[in-house]
Amino acid sequence: MWSDSVGVEVEDSTDDEAEGMAPVLWTVLQEWRTRIVKGSCSPLFGDQFSCILQEHKELRHLNLRMEVRDFDKFSRNTVLGQVRVPLGQLKISYPLELQEDLQIPQKDLVGEVLLSLKFLPTSQRIEVGLLKVKTAITEMCSDAALYARISVQCNQCKLRYQKTSVVARCLVTVFNEVFMFSLPDFPLQQCKIVVSVFETRTTRKPTKHLIGQLAVGKEKSSEDKHWSLMMSSVRQPVAKWHGLLN
Repeated sequence: MWSDSVGVEVEDSTDDEAEGMAPVLWTVLQEWRTRIVKGSCSPLFGDQFSCILQEHKELRHLNLRMEVRDFDKFSRNTVLGQVRVPLGQLKISYPLELQEDLQIPQKDLVGEVLLSLKFLPTSQRIEVGLLKVKTAITEMCSDAALYARISVQCNQCKLRYQKTSVVARCLVTVFNEVFMFSLPDFPLQQCKIVVSVFETRTTRKPTKHLIGQLAVGKEKSSEDKHWSLMMSSVRQPVAKWHGLLN
């Protein structure tokens, strides 16, 4: 992962690079997956991966993040733990072996999303507007594009997700698209809106790569600031920037 050198101010970001400093944006440069090892609590993999680094001085911006996941072919794999290694602090000119304890998984700030919410009580609908997506880009690809998927779950009922159009990726990608979701029943004890941002290619075989996600909404005993602002401004759209996490 490559870190932007400039920190950004995002209210709901959980990235805490250093106390008193604004979090930086990270970009996933390369991602690999090992083979799956079944039936072992001490699996041996033996996989090897390589990545070409453009300039040696960029090592101070690079982190290696390694995750161990519990494989489940019927659902999302569970991250058991992770190890983070700043490459700038290592002498990687020679073969190096590391043995580190797995740490509690944490998310990285990989972008920002300008999201707008509007509540329509008479028609029992919620309007979700995806306005802009900001990401850090180390190398601009002419065929890189973004799209987002919006999922809503209310009172344990999962509504049909909706997708944006595919837009050419920029430092700030503008969507300005609005989606309507009919809420199942009232009162709303719980409502969760999840926005997943994917990167794809337009000139080759369609593939998708999850860049990051954000979630807003309310639980039975709490609600986030954006949801509170929406409920206090009924029938009026309320826009707010959110951190995009991976």
